[in-house]
Amino acid sequence: MDTYIRFMIQKLRWGILGAGKIAMTFTRDMELTEKHELVMVGSRNKDKANEFAKNITFEPSTGSYEDVLQSPDVDIVYIATPHHAHVELTLACMEAGKHVLCEKPMGVNRKEVTKMVEASRQKGVFLMEGLWSRFNPAIQALIQDIELNKIGTIKYINADFCFTAKQDPNARLLNPNLAGGSLLDVGLYPIFLSYILLGKPNSILADAHFFLTGVDSQAAMIFNYDDALCILKSGFTSTSNAPAMICGSQGTIAIQPRWHETEAFEMVSSDGEKSSYKYPKMGKGYTYEMDECLACIRGGRIESNIWSHQNSLDLIALLDEVRQKIKLVYPFER
Repeated sequence: MDTYIRFMIQKLRWGILGAGKIAMTFTRDMELTEKHELVMVGSRNKDKANEFAKNITFEPSTGSYEDVLQSPDVDIVYIATPHHAHVELTLACMEAGKHVLCEKPMGVNRKEVTKMVEASRQKGVFLMEGLWSRFNPAIQALIQDIELNKIGTIKYINADFCFTAKQDPNARLLNPNLAGGSLLDVGLYPIFLSYILLGKPNSILADAHFFLTGVDSQAAMIFNYDDALCILKSGFTSTSNAPAMICGSQGTIAIQPRWHETEAFEMVSSDGEKSSYKYPKMGKGYTYEMDECLACIRGGRIESNIWSHQNSLDLIALLDEVRQKIKLVYPFER
């Protein structure tokens, strides 16, 4: 009861593991809300953590990963490290009794995600994958409109996420030891859109091109459903404006680029009537997943009803299947 009361009257106190770009974006959004507070930043490099702390309005303590895990002032940890470290750090956080928001993908493969989910249930602590697009107000509204049958039965989805990455073999995005490649980094988003609207497909076709490091430079996928097809793409070799289109039997929805962080979409009915919808978001859009964490923890829940443990297990299973199709195996998985 004391814990419940404390969460009702105080801010959710965050620790962050990893002091890179995504952690900074997350923190910038946290600065926009009064319901959350960053109290500690942990990094393998103490100087990097100190530099991070100097560039934000919060005044967090800094230290190692272990320091964050052991801090009595941290309620929940946001894991913002490269993919390969997610499982180890998430398990360590939950062992220390901390709630966890783990940046997507939650694990590199289904085996890892299963371990994380099982630990959450055993320890009774909250765990959620940081798939921030799921909580975007425009995406939430779009899903609701589709559930209300405003464009009829979905027949076709086309979505991509491509940008030109620096061709540095030592960079995180291209490093196989860090689970690099376009699929896990950005291909996850188009797959998420297909999954959240249509569920798991009956079959998947996929192919890819590869960097010299062995990770995929671009990937293309076809998800086949009973009555629909989805054409999905990810890549680091060219830049698109990241469009997405959802075509139904009674209309079409075009999501304003970049679709995964959109604030608007347009609906065109089968008779040509157009309707535009705008949903301005706060900052980049990370506050909404923070608020979901707060609501779940206040409610004594260990998972979200909006993006559940099962959703994360399903998503990683789809990523596993695509990787099997394109024959992408990371060194630490062999």
